[in-house]
Amino acid sequence: MTHEFKNILIVRTDRIGDVVLTTPSITALREQYPNAKIAVLVSPLTRELVDGNSCLDEVLVDDRTGEHKGFGYFKLIGLLRREHFDVAVIYHTKRRTNLACFLAGIPVRIGYKNDKFGFLLNRPVVDTRQKGEKHEAQYCLDILKKVGIDSSDLKMYLPVNEESILWIERFCDEHEINKNDQLIAIHSGASDPSKRWSEDHFAELIDNLIERYSAKIIMTGSFEEKDGAKRIISAVSGHVIDLTGKTTVGQLAALITRCDLLVSNDSGPVHIAAGVGTPVVSIFTRNQPGINPERWKPLSERSRVISVKPSQNIDVSFKKARPMDVKYMELIAPARVLEAVDSLFKLC
Repeated sequence: MTHEFKNILIVRTDRIGDVVLTTPSITALREQYPNAKIAVLVSPLTRELVDGNSCLDEVLVDDRTGEHKGFGYFKLIGLLRREHFDVAVIYHTKRRTNLACFLAGIPVRIGYKNDKFGFLLNRPVVDTRQKGEKHEAQYCLDILKKVGIDSSDLKMYLPVNEESILWIERFCDEHEINKNDQLIAIHSGASDPSKRWSEDHFAELIDNLIERYSAKIIMTGSFEEKDGAKRIISAVSGHVIDLTGKTTVGQLAALITRCDLLVSNDSGPVHIAAGVGTPVVSIFTRNQPGINPERWKPLSERSRVISVKPSQNIDVSFKKARPMDVKYMELIAPARVLEAVDSLFKLC
């Protein structure tokens, strides 16, 4: 089926990793519609991940805790209406986004059919992501079959802005980090507590990295993850620079670009690393359909995935953000992660 869309909206208002993994779809849309206007609607947190993407003509922001909170929601709807989009590809299919695109009068609305006002979509897609049979980036591309695109090109594009590049250069100068140092970022947080590897294991790994590679270590994370990072740092014998809660997403991307390696739980920074070409070890304390490595692994040849076996935690509820028995977090030994680090450094 062919289409002649002239004004395209991509809706991706969720988290860091989701936005990064949508970039192959942004590229595919531009290649299919070289003369169309293409805009993306994102959250304030992730704006820096798409600013500067040459495939986009405009970046719009849904500030749901600020300008578009409460009755400000109608301001967002008015913004979308004035843009006169003729199609919306809604990746974050929530009540808020489905309703906004409907009330904005966008004639073609594509997205996953669900119970979150999915009836407002007139080009619904059956959602099979919970099976975890494909990578999330491929699921994103598959939605584009509704606009005549059939692609399997998973190459990501992640611009790093000049301001953030200057910031990381100043940061390295202030902390006496030179280009010969092995610089390793550690991301110990995750949106779901059950995806967080043991803090004791992170501390043991960091000590091993400092001893084996004379590495300089930087902890990253959100402000909400500061307490966990502090506990890890307090258990480490060597020096660790704590940047949790102190960086924008753009600065985080610049930092990861500068690093020789990222070690992280299954979380957004993993996909930033893959997007900018930094070697990455991703730790999966959960391995169930829908939240498995097949769907969420980093898309990079310079990556390693360390995961529990699917049978080891199949009894854990799929529901996110709930406590998990600590025994699952202990199943992955620090030695396994260190071995993955060794194998990546041998490639460099």
